[in-house]
Formats: sequence, C-alpha cells, structure tokens
Amino acid sequence: MQAEAIARLSANVRGRVIGPDSSEYEVARKVYNGMINRRPTAIVYCANVVDVTAAVNFARQEKLTVAIRGGGHNGAGFGVCDDGLVLDLSAMKGVTVDPASRTVRVGPGCTQGDVDQATHAFGLAVPAGVVSTTGIAGLTLGGGHGYLTRKYGLTIDNLIEADVVLSDGTFVTANPSRYKDLFWALRGGGGNFGVVTGFIYQAHPVSMVYAGPIFWDAKDARLVMQWYREFLMRAPVELCPFLGLQTVSSTDPFPKEHWGKKICALVCCYSGPLEHAEEVVKPIRQELPPPILDWIGPMPFPAIQSLFDPLLPKGLQWYWKGDFVKQLSDQAIDKHLEFAAVAPSELSLMHLYPIDGAVHHVGRTETAWGFRDATWSMVIAGVDPDPAKADALTTWAKRYWEAVHPYTLGGAYINFMMDEGIDRVKATYRDNYDRLLEIKRRYDPTNFFRVNQNIVQRNVV
Repeated sequence: MQAEAIARLSANVRGRVIGPDSSEYEVARKVYNGMINRRPTAIVYCANVVDVTAAVNFARQEKLTVAIRGGGHNGAGFGVCDDGLVLDLSAMKGVTVDPASRTVRVGPGCTQGDVDQATHAFGLAVPAGVVSTTGIAGLTLGGGHGYLTRKYGLTIDNLIEADVVLSDGTFVTANPSRYKDLFWALRGGGGNFGVVTGFIYQAHPVSMVYAGPIFWDAKDARLVMQWYREFLMRAPVELCPFLGLQTVSSTDPFPKEHWGKKICALVCCYSGPLEHAEEVVKPIRQELPPPILDWIGPMPFPAIQSLFDPLLPKGLQWYWKGDFVKQLSDQAIDKHLEFAAVAPSELSLMHLYPIDGAVHHVGRTETAWGFRDATWSMVIAGVDPDPAKADALTTWAKRYWEAVHPYTLGGAYINFMMDEGIDRVKATYRDNYDRLLEIKRRYDPTNFFRVNQNIVQRNVV
C-alpha cells in the first residue's frame, strides 16, 4: 500500500494510522503472545464506529487482508496479520452500567478488567474469564468461561445484543429479535461475521467472593485429581474450582521454599453468601492432604479476576492446545502427570476449567458454541519469556495434547487454539458447523473476515 493510500485513510478517520515508517510501529504490531511476529501494512486505531466502517471499506477497496484487534490476547495471534490492515479497537473503551436493569453496554476495546471495575461499583459482574487483561470482545465471541460460569453460564449466555459492522460496511444491531441468525452465530462463532463495535450484557449480583489458590505438592496430584472429579459433581454451582498442573513461580509473593516446585492447584471462587463460604470449601480442606499453600479468603471479585496478571505480562512466548473433556479417567490422569512432570518452564501449565452447571441448561444448538455436554474446557500452554524456548514450548504442548486427546470429546474452545486448520474448526462446532457456514456466506460471502478460526477454507476469497 503506497504512502498516498495511507494518507487517504488517515484523512477519513479520527483515530491514528501507523505504518512501518512510524517510530511506534514495532510496538504497535506486537500482540500478547510474543511468539507471534507479523508485519501489517498499516494499523488504524479506530476512535469510533465511523472509523471502523471507513477502515473496512478502505480495506475492501484496496483488497487488503484485515485483522481485528481488541485486547490482542488471541493465542494464535489473529489480532495482527502480515501485509494487511489491522483494525485496533483499543480506544473504543466505554462501559455504561444500568443498575436498575442490571445491564452493561461495553465497547470492543475494553478488557475484562475494564468491565469488572465498572460493574463492581454497583455490586454486579458479567461472567467472563480469569485474566483481567483479556479483551472482552474476543473472549465473548469465542464463548467466554471463567469463575462465574457454573452459576451464570458462558459470557455468550449473558449477551443481550451486539452492534456489528459487516464486510460491505453496513452497520446492524443483532439480538434475539433482529438479525437473529447473526446473533446466534456471534455467540461462539468468533470473528467470522463482522466487526463487533458494541456489546450489551446481562450482569449479576456479585461483589465480595471467597476465592484464591490452594497448592499441593506434585506427589499428591493424582489423589487431588481423582478427588476433584467427584467433588465437582456435588459442589454448589456458586463454587467454581479450576484445576491446574503447574510450577510455583520463583518470585514474590510465593514463599521461597516452594519456588520451582511442581504442584497441583485448585483455584477457587465462591460467589454465594460469604457466611456460607467456609462450609462450602470445608471438603477441600478436610478431605485432601495438607496443602503447601492455602490462600483462599474473602476478596472483591475484581481481585480474583486480576490475581495472576503480574505473572502473565504481555510478550511471553505462548503455545496453546485445547480440548473439551467429559470425564477425567485414571488413564487420562496418568498422561497428565507424565507430561506435567517434564514441563519445559515454570509458567507452562495445564488447566481444567469447569463448564457444567448453567452451561448445561442451554441446548447445544441454541448458540453456535457446540460443547454444552462437556464438563471441562482443557488448556495446555507452553509459556516462557525466552524466545529461544519457543520450539521446546511448542513441542511439549503438542506432545502433551496428543497424549491426552484420546480421552477428550475432540473439539476445543476456540480461544485455546492456535491456527490448526479447518478440520479442528469443524470438530469444535460439531453439528452447528453447517448452519454457521450458511450464515457466513450470507453476511460475509467473500470471506473478507478470515483472520480467525475460519468457518470456511482459507483459499475462499
């Protein structure tokens, strides 16, 4: 794209446009995953919906590939592209809370932390993820699960409405009564259908929670995992305990005597009445061996949401693999323990996030999200700050995933996937895929929005 074309785009938007000759370019092109190294032709920082429309029209006219970036957390790096135009929405950050209706209007550039801060002031929360720096837009479009999922469902189960700029520049509002097919597809179908420029969510009464991590030495991991698979079935839905196999980071605030230890962790959040919290978590403390660390206690909900942010700054090397899990068999546990024992770095991990409870109350064809029958969403992540370890992280994550994949349901949460090809996308959407394909062809017939977990083959243009 020539300089005059960039100048023409700059003249038609309120936000900044950055090209490779800008001193800001090297920083601006980076995303959360430091393993991603792509060089777009230009980055436009959209200030409003008009800017989004102008940028979409410009990219279509110039035949440019487009990547959409909200928080930039996507593991596969879909928030940036080579030789194309990045629409960066990070400046579109407004959050408006209506405490009477318990609804929240959110801009696409908001992080989960932005939403938490605004809603917490009213004693409310929107079900979302577990890292506050995650962009709310990408999280939502992929489904969204976290500490409130068992009680209140996925993020998409709490989505009321979405404003969308389509590939032809048209602006529409999708909800249960208008553009119903598009609204269905947006709830789990990722960024395939347009640029979402605004979300309205249902919020819920959540303020103080009883939350935090408990760590056991790796020698107790098998027992903890076997106990956990049974406990989850009897735990109240207000309690969300996710399980992790990982390593204690060699940094504060962790006690030095535990630095570098392999552990099994339960990270818990109880969002029910605080006076019941001790009783609810009592089985964890009484039925399992003594932990090496127990930091569960009362805290504001945004505190648990952001608790691990300092350990996971932007720019780390990440390689993600995911799957949905129905049952955690002894054979699967054996494989998990085998690979957790040889994790290539302190930050590398495996997590099992509960997606039972309220998630199961929605039919598998009511939204595009296709695994309503799963018990957990599993992620395996090779993580380290050192780029020289990228190959080791990738190899470990892939081999780990190959070992446990036979014990899973087959598809994965799209926010826990790298760019893994059409077969994995089809496996993820199951029998919702054909309907998604029809809607994709209706709203984006040229596959203009293809830098994503693409609903159609990459070569459709």
